[in-house]
Amino acid sequence: MNNHLIPRLLFAIAVTVLASCQSRPENTQNASATSKDTTVSRHTQLTDSGYADVNGLKMYYEVYGQGKPLVLLHGSFMTIPMNWSNIIPLFAKDRKVIVAEMQGHGRTRDIPRALSYEGMADDVSGLLKHLKIDSADVLGYSMGGGVAFQMAIRHPEQVRRLVVLSGTYKHDGWWPEVEASFGTMTADMFKGSPIEKQYDSLGNDPAHFPEFVKKVLSIDDQSYDWSKEAKSIQAPIFMAIGDADGVRYEHALELFRAKGGGKMGDLHGLPKSRLAILPGTTHIGMMLRTNWLIPMVTDFLDADLNAPPPMF
Repeated sequence: MNNHLIPRLLFAIAVTVLASCQSRPENTQNASATSKDTTVSRHTQLTDSGYADVNGLKMYYEVYGQGKPLVLLHGSFMTIPMNWSNIIPLFAKDRKVIVAEMQGHGRTRDIPRALSYEGMADDVSGLLKHLKIDSADVLGYSMGGGVAFQMAIRHPEQVRRLVVLSGTYKHDGWWPEVEASFGTMTADMFKGSPIEKQYDSLGNDPAHFPEFVKKVLSIDDQSYDWSKEAKSIQAPIFMAIGDADGVRYEHALELFRAKGGGKMGDLHGLPKSRLAILPGTTHIGMMLRTNWLIPMVTDFLDADLNAPPPMF
């Protein structure tokens, strides 16, 4: 087998494994384009759902729980149940959790507009305005991490604190082999996968699935570099990657240092931003580390970031 094909196939397989793990508890085969059904735990209160008219898009969203607002932004090819079904209940215990499906994903139909991190960030901004939420904590995973960065860059007044899981602010933030694989992945790699099945089950035309895959991958066709803007983000940032992730350690460290990290906190105080590298964790595996992530994210969102470092 072609050596360059192996990592692409493994990546596609890994994405389908994540989709399977997240959506397994419920059956989504009977969901329609306007269905309110979800694979989130029945014990988690759905307080609102529907479509928001933003930037020519009818964006599907769901809201759970009560409390301080937290926006969750899914990864490439994902939907609300695929990416967040096991995570929403953990955050919705004491927060208002807002989840949405990005352009062309799930129940948010595509429109004749290029897919971009900037455009999706503007859509999320419009959703918050639709929901009359002035400011929220924003958490993005993978592609959603890029959208989260752009939310903080383009709409800083709407972002209180920023959490990026396995996401990048620069195209070469990915390991070279990962970056190279994006342009060569095809819809055939997802044939028969949970991703293709849910795309079909949510009312999308199965014949357009190859176009969907191609369009999602197109966001990384062009190089991008938001280093200057990301380092100037005013909101505190918590960036987490796995030690076996697709994101380079140096990429995460560069931003952390720019946000005040890289110094001994006992001497200089703690920076308002944080960094975590989770052991034994891959890019896909990041979303399965809820026993580690949820406490760390919760502590970051709730902490007094001006507190002095602990002393004996």
